[in-house]
Amino acid sequence: MTSRFSYLTHLECSRCTETFEPSKLIGVCPRCKTPLLARYDLAALQKTGSPRSFADRDPSLWRYHELLPASSPEAIVTLGEGMTPLLPLPALGESIGIERLLVKDEGGLPTGSFKARGATTGVTRAKELGVTALAMPTNGNAGAAWSVYSARAGLQACIVMPEDAPAITRRECSAAGAELYLVDGLISDAGRLVADLVSRTGWFEAATLKEPYRLEGKKTMGLEIAEQLGWRVPDVILYPTGGGVGLIGIFKGLRELQELGWIDEKLPRLVAVQASGCAPIVEAFDRGASSSEAWQDTSTVAFGINVPKALGDFLVLDAVYATGGCAVAVDDQDILSELRTMARLEGLIPCPEGAATVAAARGLRESGWIDAGEEVVLLNTGAAVIYPESLPVDFGSVSKDGRLPAPEASSGP
Repeated sequence: MTSRFSYLTHLECSRCTETFEPSKLIGVCPRCKTPLLARYDLAALQKTGSPRSFADRDPSLWRYHELLPASSPEAIVTLGEGMTPLLPLPALGESIGIERLLVKDEGGLPTGSFKARGATTGVTRAKELGVTALAMPTNGNAGAAWSVYSARAGLQACIVMPEDAPAITRRECSAAGAELYLVDGLISDAGRLVADLVSRTGWFEAATLKEPYRLEGKKTMGLEIAEQLGWRVPDVILYPTGGGVGLIGIFKGLRELQELGWIDEKLPRLVAVQASGCAPIVEAFDRGASSSEAWQDTSTVAFGINVPKALGDFLVLDAVYATGGCAVAVDDQDILSELRTMARLEGLIPCPEGAATVAAARGLRESGWIDAGEEVVLLNTGAAVIYPESLPVDFGSVSKDGRLPAPEASSGP
């Protein structure tokens, strides 16, 4: 059987399982109004490919093109995203009591966050299907990524975000030529404005899980983790969860690898990490529910996970339940404390969302939910410089005689 560039076959409703042709532009299931999932001919790929297929390919997420939606190499809209480092954290792990602690650090991706993964696949597919203009609500990072990739593809973009979103992401959108609007409210308020705009203009709505291909880029985090560990998986993966696309994607990607027979049957326990000021998934998990209720009066320093009600909440909960995972909330004070701890112990400064996973790992280790000898992967989803107000600044003063004081502890050269 001849190898194909992509083994995409159809789209499937995540609730009613009705199928749709991927050659047609579509957002959500027309009947259920729920997300669509891309499906692939894994049986055919199993006959033509293997993990060895990726060994000599370029270190970008498009190395997995058989499991991604682009129809040809020429169709891909890329800035070289993917294959971020999976780094051991020995000092932080000792502090927490986890011997094999690692971090998947997404901060080096274009525009500074993991959102580049969804933007490259989403924009690629949108352009292939004839989209010329798209609109989306965002908490900041996704808007920055989709603005830049839209510019790369020659598409027009309209981005709506809360006025409290990180200033750097606003500047990224504006620099890339997107139409940018700020709203006094939350991402849900931005979403209502985008939905109205789309209904009036016919622009394509690229909101979280309202198109099927952003998820495909996010799942490559799971594919990369498996490859970087020698085609095996860790015991636990902790993921900062707002809209939850990354966690859903990791689960989807690992399930596809399972079906291909490229990893073992046991999956990592997936942990959805939220802030205590906005924890609808955690509240639903604690009730054993299959979906969440909208969170009222949200507030957190981890702005990227400040999502009061995720469209794909049921998919997040499905992934957590299916893997024997859990959902936990952490306080802002602990997030900022762990940001500082990780920076000082490891020289890696996480974004607040990434620091939330550190706080969650510490709490789960203290409770015994994570064992000391388990292999645990944290997701740092963005660069700390996107949130400069979260970074501590300590500095001393030059003495009256114009000299610097000797450091408190120094062994000299």
